[in-house]
Amino acid sequence: VQVVESGGGSVQAGGSLRLSCGVSGLSKCMGWFRRFPGQDREVIAVIDSMGGTAYADSTKGRFTISSDNAKSTLYLEMENLEPEDTAIYYCAARAEERGFFCGLRYVFDFWGQGTQVTVSS
Repeated sequence: VQVVESGGGSVQAGGSLRLSCGVSGLSKCMGWFRRFPGQDREVIAVIDSMGGTAYADSTKGRFTISSDNAKSTLYLEMENLEPEDTAIYYCAARAEERGFFCGLRYVFDFWGQGTQVTVSS
């Protein structure tokens, strides 16, 4: 499985961005993560192959994960962005053989290179 993020950039506080992730290969569970400078990656949201979603508390209500299976694309809609959202954002997929287990605490096997999101005040 290969995943490639796009759509990052700079935006002012209160603005919106949509990240995209092109996926080649099969996976029953995809997710978005982010890494703040000097910190480990943290999960934002995950989505399974049936469209079920789960969100971390830090972004719930402002970020929306979705997928377009026909286009093999994962999305992250981000609204009301804050300077504290400035980070590198990653798309990730769980290996197909891990089955339908999908959640915020599960291990993800395939990662993109990340895309920078910068929110200015």
